[in-house]
Amino acid sequence: MKAFLMYRDQDFDLGRELPTNEGALTQDLGLNTLFEAMALGDEFLFDVVKKALLSSLTDPEEITYRQQALADCLEEPEIIRDIYRIAVEAIQGEKNIFLGLLKDSPDAILNRSLQVLQLFFDLLKRLRQIADEHAARFRSEAFTRFFAMLEKELDDKYLQTVEHHLKELQFHGGVQISARLGRGNKGANYVLRTPKQQSLMERLPFGNRSGYSFTIPDRDMSGLRAVDELRGRGLNPIANALAQSTDHILSFFTMLRSELAFYIGCLNLHSRLAEKDEPTCFPVPLVSGRDELSAQGLYDVSLSLNLEERVVGNDLGTDGKRLVMITGANQGGKSTFLRSVGLAQLMMQGGMFVPAESFRASVCNGIFTHYKREEDATMTSGKLDEELSRMSDIAAKITPNSILLCNESFASTNEREGSEIARQVVCALIEANVKIFFVTHLFDLAYGFYHERLDTALFLRAERQPDGRRTFRLVEGEPLPTSYGEDSYRRIFSVSSEDAPTTSDVRR
Repeated sequence: MKAFLMYRDQDFDLGRELPTNEGALTQDLGLNTLFEAMALGDEFLFDVVKKALLSSLTDPEEITYRQQALADCLEEPEIIRDIYRIAVEAIQGEKNIFLGLLKDSPDAILNRSLQVLQLFFDLLKRLRQIADEHAARFRSEAFTRFFAMLEKELDDKYLQTVEHHLKELQFHGGVQISARLGRGNKGANYVLRTPKQQSLMERLPFGNRSGYSFTIPDRDMSGLRAVDELRGRGLNPIANALAQSTDHILSFFTMLRSELAFYIGCLNLHSRLAEKDEPTCFPVPLVSGRDELSAQGLYDVSLSLNLEERVVGNDLGTDGKRLVMITGANQGGKSTFLRSVGLAQLMMQGGMFVPAESFRASVCNGIFTHYKREEDATMTSGKLDEELSRMSDIAAKITPNSILLCNESFASTNEREGSEIARQVVCALIEANVKIFFVTHLFDLAYGFYHERLDTALFLRAERQPDGRRTFRLVEGEPLPTSYGEDSYRRIFSVSSEDAPTTSDVRR
């Protein structure tokens, strides 16, 4: 039995390796905040959602397949949680069934397998009942196939047959084994037989019995061991078969738990955002290479999860643009906006809803980040060397139709040198068909690109009111030769606008 709830034609691989830039993505995009909100303290959920989101889908049809399954989950969350609880109960219940001290004996293997199969049988019946009662409510291909599989594989005839075999394997009437004499008159070809139904007279101690029999005295330990050995030889094939059956069913429950864990995480996150009345939507994934990305009300979900109030969203239209240069006032929301773009792209390619009123984008081959870092505590290299080293690593791994998010890259040196380094890097990556979002205070860099009037470049600026108030919105506009440092001066020293130094004073 297969679930196929996350992929149309394959299982979810929980052991899949994460991308090599997983650490940078997690740090720069604040992914742990997102994962924790989805997991709610459950380590298994945390691991699953992390693997699912960082192992991005690159086929729009695969993304849509998962989105439709998630839409069903959002419509019927309690049913999904019930199925997940059944899978968890099966896995935990199997672990709690003790094999016994004689773990290698056929009897011990058989007895444990029977207990596990009885547990699984009861849980499979519950799954079948859920399918009978609720399958019609689901519309996605994933869950429609899943419930159809349950109805086919767990039909009434199959359940009756399993129940019959479980009763037979209790061997309440004893064990009947046949064998033939082999070389040296040793037993060979042991076969477990269906017990012959005895009449009432045959079951009575004084009744007529056909065939031969013998009785082992109570203290004849050698005789008892010999009979146990004969019994074990007859039971061994059926014990192994039952153990394989339990492993097969356990693997089904294990995979079901893993694939549903992703959707449970999505339900947890959606519930958290709904409590704050934050908007979410299912994005429209487009084929790779079209340089399309547009959104309305796009916000940073990690920031929202850390605040009680709602956060400001931004509208964005970058279709046909390969470079998005972001400038403007300090504390104006530039870094937050940059993170919102990366999170939305990652969530879309994980098959999730995204934090926006609407979102559509071309799928990318990978998301990379190059953010400024704190000073190297070991003093083994300067900040510029460290930045260049990280960019070199990115250049070696990034592929065409990827996205690079840069936040204050190469600001650790003087403006002229930093601008020239950044310009060469950006130009080379644009030529390699990489889409770049670049937050910077390097005016020479930003204005240099703006002056070229590139059709493939978009320039956004963090909005600032005349009184210095930040709206945390980004609007189209040319780069300005100031970051309004007087606002920071005024805020830190609590002086009036008239007493604060001018922009030119601060620049000097």
